Amino acid sequence: MHVQDHPGAELAAFAAALDFGGIPAPVLRRTEDLFLDWTGSALAGKCARAVQSIEAYARSMGPADGAAEVLISRRLTSPHFAAMVNAAASHVVEQDDVHNGSVFHPGAVVFPPALAVAQSIGASGREFLAAVVAGYEVGIRVGEFLGRSHYRTFHTTATAGTLAAAAATGRLLRLDAAQMLHAFGSAGTQAAGLWEFLRDAADSKQLHCAHAASSGLASAYLARDGFTGARQILEGAQGLAAGMSSDADPKRLTSRLGSRWATVETSFKYHASCRHTHPSADALLLVMHEHRLQPEDIAAVVAHVHQGAIDVLGRVVVPTTVHQAKFSMGTVLALVAEHGYAGLDEFDRHFLAPRVVALRDKVSMELDREVDSAYPQRWIGKVTVRTSDGRTLKGRVDEPKGDPGNTLSRPELEAKVHRLAAYGGAATTAEMDALIARTWALVDVPRMGRWLPR
Repeated sequence: MHVQDHPGAELAAFAAALDFGGIPAPVLRRTEDLFLDWTGSALAGKCARAVQSIEAYARSMGPADGAAEVLISRRLTSPHFAAMVNAAASHVVEQDDVHNGSVFHPGAVVFPPALAVAQSIGASGREFLAAVVAGYEVGIRVGEFLGRSHYRTFHTTATAGTLAAAAATGRLLRLDAAQMLHAFGSAGTQAAGLWEFLRDAADSKQLHCAHAASSGLASAYLARDGFTGARQILEGAQGLAAGMSSDADPKRLTSRLGSRWATVETSFKYHASCRHTHPSADALLLVMHEHRLQPEDIAAVVAHVHQGAIDVLGRVVVPTTVHQAKFSMGTVLALVAEHGYAGLDEFDRHFLAPRVVALRDKVSMELDREVDSAYPQRWIGKVTVRTSDGRTLKGRVDEPKGDPGNTLSRPELEAKVHRLAAYGGAATTAEMDALIARTWALVDVPRMGRWLPR
């Protein structure tokens, strides 16, 4: 098999060969930012019932000691179970990162196995960073390869995430190109995750990340031991694209590989909700600020959106749980109108407040040709607001807060992770200050040990 004839093999070879010295400094700095952001999200998920269920399962099935750290409980166990719990915890409060073009949340499925394995084998900070970049680059390209049709039914973080986890783990285990391709094959055949859970407010989203992280990790360890996987699991006649996509493009797997660093394209989340709501939320805030509107001035809001937003958010009409409310466009826009921000406390305390519910029911979504054409590379926010005194006002944002061109600074990230840790009750202010300082010095860490004191 010639690598150039098989994009999946070329991608695997890239991940296996990626070296810290070949990664540009801006990519490394962004990876440090993403790690801190992910850590905050993982700590914030500590008290979520679904996360506690997965942690209880891991306690009952996994070893009671080891070198890999479960952040929410600070206990040690095997890499497999640490990755499982940390992945579930980091995706529950909807504050973890997202890559627009692939509609994929890399951090939730890359950092958990990378941290667990790095701790287990005593990898350096530089080796950890290189592995994370490998995971991001692979997962993002797989998500782009699978296309928009895939996302209508499948949760890309669960599917592409399995391969991302395998790439990060495989890089730490120093798999060669052939072994990495086998790891991809085993990861791809286990890739799963369906959007149906949103209709029932089910807990599946946390299971999606837990499964992707632990299955990808297992795939890499098996490949190191000689276990084989399908070598064309991505583009083969009965591979992922054949079963899960109608618009897959194999060229997306390798386009500008090694010159375009998709990792730096990843966005941070500002509001604590599904990313599909953020552009409209920011556009509404802009209208309210420019025209000095109060919530009671709003008679109706139309969010002009891409089809992906309708596919995901259209399933949630009357949310019954906090997590489901984060996938309700009406609830998110009502919260930002009332409070200026759809944050963790705003959802917990107010998503069923009468004023929020009343405004929620004044919000509708309409497919917009311009917004849809730009998606997923660009997530444009456009709203039309009809006021109670009869005015029609329009708002637009081209880069929502957190996107690469409108990103969070390091001080803003530090403030965000402090809020997240405090929300979960998972770390003190002093502990977070120490964790932040250590994150900014990752390149000098000789051995990835415990990240939080026991």
